[in-house]
Amino acid sequence: MTFSATWWLVLVFIFDMVVRIAAIIVVPRNRRPGSATAWLLAIYFIPLIGVLLFLLIGNPRLPRKRRRKQRAINDYIRETSEQLAFGTLRPNAPEWFTSLVTLNRNLGAMPITGDNSAHLISEYQESLDAMAAEIDRAQSFVHCEFYILQADESTEGFFSALERAAARGVRVRVLLDHWANRGKPYYKRTLKRLTAMGAEWHLMLPVQPFKGRYQRPDLRNHRKLLVVDGLVAFMGSQNVTDSTYNLRKNIKRGLHWVDLMARMEGPVVASIDAVFLSDWYSETDEVIETERDLFSVSTGPGDLDCQIVPSGPGFDFENNLRLFLGLMHSAQRKVIVVSPYFVPDEALLLAITTACHRGLQVELFVSEEGDQAIVYHAQRSYYEVLLRAGVKIWMYKKPYILHSKSMSIDDEIAIFGSSNMDMRSFGLNMEISMLVRGTEFVEELRGVEDKYRRVSRELTLDEWTQQPLRSTVLDNLARLTSALQ
Repeated sequence: MTFSATWWLVLVFIFDMVVRIAAIIVVPRNRRPGSATAWLLAIYFIPLIGVLLFLLIGNPRLPRKRRRKQRAINDYIRETSEQLAFGTLRPNAPEWFTSLVTLNRNLGAMPITGDNSAHLISEYQESLDAMAAEIDRAQSFVHCEFYILQADESTEGFFSALERAAARGVRVRVLLDHWANRGKPYYKRTLKRLTAMGAEWHLMLPVQPFKGRYQRPDLRNHRKLLVVDGLVAFMGSQNVTDSTYNLRKNIKRGLHWVDLMARMEGPVVASIDAVFLSDWYSETDEVIETERDLFSVSTGPGDLDCQIVPSGPGFDFENNLRLFLGLMHSAQRKVIVVSPYFVPDEALLLAITTACHRGLQVELFVSEEGDQAIVYHAQRSYYEVLLRAGVKIWMYKKPYILHSKSMSIDDEIAIFGSSNMDMRSFGLNMEISMLVRGTEFVEELRGVEDKYRRVSRELTLDEWTQQPLRSTVLDNLARLTSALQ
């Protein structure tokens, strides 16, 4: 071995040690132990790839400027709504419910509101048609924000309604996630159509480094909402696209998405609109003057107590995860969860299994078939511990992907929205959820759960223990990668 080669090896050794020591200092800071361990393993065992991945996606937060905007928005919402009344709240709320409302207010700024109505729409095309019909009644403005927005055959009525609204002078404002739509079918056609109708549209969380717009590329705005004139709103799990997402691989496999949306009236609509206006300001630096009086609706046609809970990497805490945990620990009789991607962290796994050990009825609805391989296998890695604890797992039969997201607690409380129960939705995605108190809403949600149960099959522990070794290996490897946040 030559002298130069020896020094080369010494330099490589020194560099390797510096990287490992630096990783121990940098990686665990303000990060979950499980996530830190996964990153350290990646850096130690595949140093070059691990370091590059950490530099690319190792920061789970939005840029400082964006986070400062969110704090300013939260302060404004709190100050604006502090002394206002938002309908009459239902009497005799459990003390634990009141404490969760305070939690949501402290973390997400939105107030709880009374006198709301919320009706669920579980049929895919029916939801698109209902939103189109409401847009056709718009007189002042339409605020449209969706993770995926595609002008295709299924959404023709929706886009035609937007065109008619714009033509009669209604202000049409549209937000759509950049990375989720970029490269998808009909992307350029959709943008051209929005421009041609005169809509004001912007991409959410754009990854455009040459335009000075960049953050971690897998931070996404996953919200789905529509607000019409500040009087009616829709939110839930459904994107504005065909139920196949127009992807060849989905069409080839015969996959169709099953979703759940809700139509709301009452003071809660102002909170949903506040989320839109916050995202609009964050993307454009524009304050929409005509809608600055966010909380002008004081009464509504129903009797539901509702509180909007925004969450995501722009917030300092995982607002949705803390609410999910609080609800599971507070439940007294039953917990029913619907989540297409159930990849819990340690706290959530402990909460749901503890609910079983407390004697509660606990059910989990997932899809029999997955559309995202890594998430699908990571989710499967938790089935055994869930089944052994007593969780009843219902698998929605293929070729359908159950994409709804909800959790019902006992007979009066539910949460509903865009957030999955996985680590991505807790830390990396911008989500919107709605906490609801009202037996009538929970009964309606129970009807949807019953519908899902009829077309699902129960997964048993005996069946699960018969899975082949190769599946177990894949599941466990995927479980490790899911912690890389």
